[in-house]
Amino acid sequence: MEKNEIQNLIKELIEKTTIPLVGISVNEDDKKTIWFRVETREPHYFLGRGGEALFALNHLARKMIENKTAEGEENQILIDINDFQKKRIENIHAIAHMMAERARYFKSNIEVDPMPAYERRIVHEFLAEATDLKTESEGEGMARRVVIKYIGTI
Repeated sequence: MEKNEIQNLIKELIEKTTIPLVGISVNEDDKKTIWFRVETREPHYFLGRGGEALFALNHLARKMIENKTAEGEENQILIDINDFQKKRIENIHAIAHMMAERARYFKSNIEVDPMPAYERRIVHEFLAEATDLKTESEGEGMARRVVIKYIGTI
């Protein structure tokens, strides 16, 4: 599916919610994911309760795109309303960095607070290049968390 088509689909979805749309733009800085940055004057409808409606909008858009996409073609998209997702990812990176430094300092395993799968993936990707650390997800359901393990030499 073309970016223009995806952008029109997102625009149509948001307009059906009757929330006024100021603008939508595409950010392709990330090589894996196409970011659709949406501006609205009433973001609280999407961002309330920890961004629950925004996550639902992302899920719905992905499913609709998946149904319209040819077999084997993959579109990784992310809808961001008023930079909510961008700020959230920056916050997760800061937490991962702080916990990684803590694991190095104490030379032990550090557990991060429970988080959804998408956020755990961000932590895993952020720390993937660290040669002295290893990340694993542990726990079940809502208690699933990332454990940062120090594997460097003492």
